Amino acid sequence: MSPQLTVQTPLQLPPSEIPSYLDQLWSHDKSGNKGANTFSLLIWQPAWIEQKLVRNGTIKGPIIGNQREEIIGAARKTILENKLPHSTPPLDQSVYSSLPSNKILEKFEDLRGQHVDTAISGLQPRRLITLAPTIEEGNKLETLVAAYCPLPEEGGGNSACGDVVVMRGDLISLKSSLDILEELVPEDLPSWLWWNGSLDEAPDLLEKLALPNRRLVIDTALGKPLRCLELLQEKLEAQEAVNDLNWLRLRVWRETLAMVFDPPHRRNSLANVVNIDIDIEGKHPVQGLLLAAWIADRLGWKLKNTTSKKNKLIEAKFTRTDGQIVTLRVMPLPVGNPSIHPGQIVGLRLICKPEKQKENDICVILASESGECMRLEAGGMASMELIEQVVPSQINSVEMDIARLLASSRGSSSPLLAAATPIAYKILSLFEGPK
Repeated sequence: MSPQLTVQTPLQLPPSEIPSYLDQLWSHDKSGNKGANTFSLLIWQPAWIEQKLVRNGTIKGPIIGNQREEIIGAARKTILENKLPHSTPPLDQSVYSSLPSNKILEKFEDLRGQHVDTAISGLQPRRLITLAPTIEEGNKLETLVAAYCPLPEEGGGNSACGDVVVMRGDLISLKSSLDILEELVPEDLPSWLWWNGSLDEAPDLLEKLALPNRRLVIDTALGKPLRCLELLQEKLEAQEAVNDLNWLRLRVWRETLAMVFDPPHRRNSLANVVNIDIDIEGKHPVQGLLLAAWIADRLGWKLKNTTSKKNKLIEAKFTRTDGQIVTLRVMPLPVGNPSIHPGQIVGLRLICKPEKQKENDICVILASESGECMRLEAGGMASMELIEQVVPSQINSVEMDIARLLASSRGSSSPLLAAATPIAYKILSLFEGPK
C-alpha cells in the first residue's frame, strides 16, 4: 500500500512554538481526543540517494524517504553506467558518491516525515518526529507540524490520533537544535529511535539521540561491519534496549535450521557438527557472523581462533563441548543482482560427522534458491545423508519490519541477539586485527 499524507498541510513554525501549538491542538479537539496512548517514534531519515536522484532529475519527486522500486531501479542503473562492481548493493555509499552533484532542478518537494507508511500508521503512533538532513550545507532549520490519523480502512475514525513533527536542515542546524526534542517526546509513553541510515554517519548525533531509556532500532547491514557490531555490543553491554533489523531478517534462516534438527533422530547429530559454511552476498559479513554466533551459542561452543583468507573469506575455529574442533567459513560471493540489504545470506552448509557410525554422517544445505543448493553440494558430500531446503525469501519493506518491532513492544533486547553478538564481534575483531 502507498504511504498516506498527514490529514492537514503541515504548518511551518519556529521550533520554540511547536510544543505550545501541539498542546493547543489537542486541548481544542471537540471530541475530547488527547492523542493516542501508544508510543512516540523518532526517525533519522537521510535518504541521501533519493535526494540526489530527485535533485538531478533522474527520478521524479517528491522526496519521501522510503525505498521504493523507482529508487532501487535507478540506483542499479547507476551501478552499471558508472562501472561499479556488479555486486554493489543499490543503496551503497559508493552509489551515492558516483551520482552527479552539480545538476540541480530548480524546484522539488521534500515530504520526508509527512508521508506515513500504512504499516506504521496502523499502529496509531502518538507522535512521529522526523529528522530530515539535507545534502546542501548552510540550510537553516525548518520545523513543521501537523495532525495525523490512520486511514478509515485501518480502523481510524474522524479525529486525529497523533501528530507529526519534521525537523529539516543541514547537519549543523539539526545538531544545534536537539534541545527541542526534550519537550517534544512525551515522557509518559514508550519512545523509540529508528536510525534509518548508515551507522557510520553522524555518530555524535546518534549518541545524543540514543538515550538509555529510548528503544533503539538499527540495521547492522549498513555501515562498516566492525563499527556495526561494536555499536550493537556497546548497547547490549549497557543493557539498553536495542533492536537490529539485520537480525530480524535472520529469523527465517534460524527457524528453518531449527526445524531440520527437530526430528528426534537428528537431534544427536548436533553434537557432531564439524563444518559450517555460510555464503553471503558481497563483502559485508555481519549477518553471516550473527547466524554462526547464534549456532555456536546454542550448542555451547567456544571460539578458539580466527584466520584471514583470500577474497575476504573469514575462517574461525570453535571447540565443541567434547573438545573436538568445528570449522566455520563465511564466504563472500560476487552476486550480480544483490539485495538492498548488504551481506544477506544466500546459503548455509552444515556437516555432522560422528566419530563412530559413519553411516550417520549428514550434510544439511539451506539456500535462498536451488542454484545455490547445487553449488554447496560440491565437495565430496555424496557419501552422506543429504538434507536440502530452499529458505523462502522474506521480501518486506523496511517499514514493514519496523512495524513488526513496534507491534511487539519489546522493552528489552532479544536474549538470543544479546548472546550471539559478543561472539560475532570477537570473530570479526580477531579477523580484522588491531586498529
